[in-house]
Amino acid sequence: MLVLKQSLSSLSISVRWIHTSSQTCNLIAPPDSVSHMRPIIYDDAPLPPPPSRIRHPYSLSEFAVGAQNEAVVSELQYRLQRQQLDAFHHNFWFDSNTRFEAAKKAILGGLPTLATPLDKEKALSAFYKQWHLQESKRTDEYTKTWRKRNMGLIMLGARVEYQKLSTRISKLALFKKEVL
Repeated sequence: MLVLKQSLSSLSISVRWIHTSSQTCNLIAPPDSVSHMRPIIYDDAPLPPPPSRIRHPYSLSEFAVGAQNEAVVSELQYRLQRQQLDAFHHNFWFDSNTRFEAAKKAILGGLPTLATPLDKEKALSAFYKQWHLQESKRTDEYTKTWRKRNMGLIMLGARVEYQKLSTRISKLALFKKEVL
């Protein structure tokens, strides 16, 4: 942020490098009881997190923007995609853990009442192996999708930060040009 100091005899410019405004930060909530994921409460979230299966009815590319509004639109797009990725991640693990616990309960419920701890251990060992084989394709697909979306989000975040930096530098250059 630039601060203009003017005295009667001379005009001087100083750049404020230290910001004294209050610092904001993201918060981490306690883990969800089913998905075991710790949701992030963003300090800059524009909206409550949207359901992951429902897409926003408008595309940000539908709106005509000038060069100065491009950074604002990119930042909004970044925030929305970040929330959608978090919701996608949470929903996958919520669904996976719900199905896992139901299947585990069914396996344990199918054992005779006089089953020994060794019998339970053997049944659970077979169940875990079957579950892993059964879910590996679904988990691999989730991981592939999550990584692709996460990389896109990282690239968009880098673009947003680059736009912020270039805007700051251009404002500083224009300010110096106007003063001189």
